[in-house]
Amino acid sequence: MSRYRRVNLTSTVVVGCPGYLRNAVYPGRGCCVGVLSSAQEYRSVDSASHTEGSAPDLAALRRAYEGRPLLESDLAADPIAQFTAWFAEAEAAGIPEPNAMIVATSSLGGRPSARTVLLKDVDARGFVFYTNYESRKGRDIAENPRASLLFPWHPIRRQVRIEGRVVRVSREESAAYFESRPYGSRIGAWASRQSAVVGSREDLDARYAALAARWPDDVPAPDFWGGFRVVHAEVEFWQGGVDRMHDRLRYRASEGQWLVERLAP
Repeated sequence: MSRYRRVNLTSTVVVGCPGYLRNAVYPGRGCCVGVLSSAQEYRSVDSASHTEGSAPDLAALRRAYEGRPLLESDLAADPIAQFTAWFAEAEAAGIPEPNAMIVATSSLGGRPSARTVLLKDVDARGFVFYTNYESRKGRDIAENPRASLLFPWHPIRRQVRIEGRVVRVSREESAAYFESRPYGSRIGAWASRQSAVVGSREDLDARYAALAARWPDDVPAPDFWGGFRVVHAEVEFWQGGVDRMHDRLRYRASEGQWLVERLAP
């Protein structure tokens, strides 16, 4: 077991200010550098205005970030502890579905694809999400078991990016999580041949109705459905800065320890 507290992402978690951030304060403000103070402070710069019905001037759409920079001394010693702290702050800031993340995969031939899924567990072993193993991402991972994750918490000028190899979670873990899902979601896992072409919405609804009639109460976990764990080798914490001088601090696994490196923005 990890010596860090696991974040239970199956239901809403309310977490207070992490201990190692309690002394990181702004003058005249409370605890927690970032989201509970100036991490959400923006000002619009050269925002393009356009007449209704006309195309926006994309080149002029931008935001400038203001606030205290992210320093190496602000970080926890371990990337999971740091992620847990930032996740708590994202949740406290009211970001909808802060566990929504972009999962990027690639086929063996190098054809990339990306989609948004929900993080459902995180601990020292890695970041877990659940899916149909026969979906496109499932097929990509079977051929090329590596992935990149991105948490785009733009309202608080933050992103977290993870890279690592991907492994399946145990069948026991997958079954336990499947049982915790709402009834409709369990039927939906059976009804949707994820990423396959369907004839119509009516065909999909008919399949759902037939399966609901088959299993009106207990729904078994499909053998083609389960969890993947991204075993993190790199975790980057990005925070927007003034004049595009963003802060990028990356944890990188090296010889059994975590090195923290600053990357150019």
